[in-house]
Amino acid sequence: MNLFTSLLLGIIQGLAEFLPISSSGHLALAQHLLGVNTEVPAFFDVLLHLGTLLAVLVAYWGDVVEIVQEFFRGVGDVVHGTTPTPVPPARRMILLIIVGTLPLFAILPIHKKVQALGDSMVFIGMALVVTGFLLFACDLVHRGHKTERSATLLDALLVGVGQALATMPGVSRSGMTISAGCFLGFERSFAVRFSFLLSIPAVLGANILSLKDALEAGVDWAAVPVYLAGVVASAVVGYACIRLLKLIAQKGRFGGFAYYCWAVGLLILLLNLFR
Repeated sequence: MNLFTSLLLGIIQGLAEFLPISSSGHLALAQHLLGVNTEVPAFFDVLLHLGTLLAVLVAYWGDVVEIVQEFFRGVGDVVHGTTPTPVPPARRMILLIIVGTLPLFAILPIHKKVQALGDSMVFIGMALVVTGFLLFACDLVHRGHKTERSATLLDALLVGVGQALATMPGVSRSGMTISAGCFLGFERSFAVRFSFLLSIPAVLGANILSLKDALEAGVDWAAVPVYLAGVVASAVVGYACIRLLKLIAQKGRFGGFAYYCWAVGLLILLLNLFR
């Protein structure tokens, strides 16, 4: 792992983790098609995801602080029997995130088999094409009005199912969850915000599970400074992409990402066909 490879994979992670174009798919593409043919160290992969997690925390710091504060207020209300009516929006958001995270537990027993799908460029190509159709359909539905004040627990669960399906390489997590939110009638900006806040426990939990395996596989501590360059790249680029997606949710459409996913997916399939 050299500095160029670290920066390249960090930039790809930052771009593809938040833009609805699949980070896992593009990281696999970088290794297979861009000459980055060495296996990515497991510890570096964990650090890359922590970099994009940091980007989410910075971009939504106000929401995160409010959610943490409301959590402790909620505990106090339960102890004293003084839960307010209606429930504060930040407290409802906590419930929505918890429910939306539950479907990931169904993936745990098979997560290694799901990750192994990333070895198939054909699967990744098809998954990107499917992601493109989801994004295209997302622009066709009427703009919804649901926010944390009105979204139901069933809504959150269904978005969580989308997030669980997006553990498959080539399927965009943000694309799947944002599209699911729009299909369920979420206000577009809320669909984006909920998608990213929902990613916090998902990424944190996945990294905790992966860290043990990464440490057991061995860590080249001398390469950590090179790894950190990629982490910084993923965090900075990821933050910029979150800001861009917020703007698109307010004023634009996701169709451009659909065309991109179709183009890349079809290119992968063609390359494999004529290889």
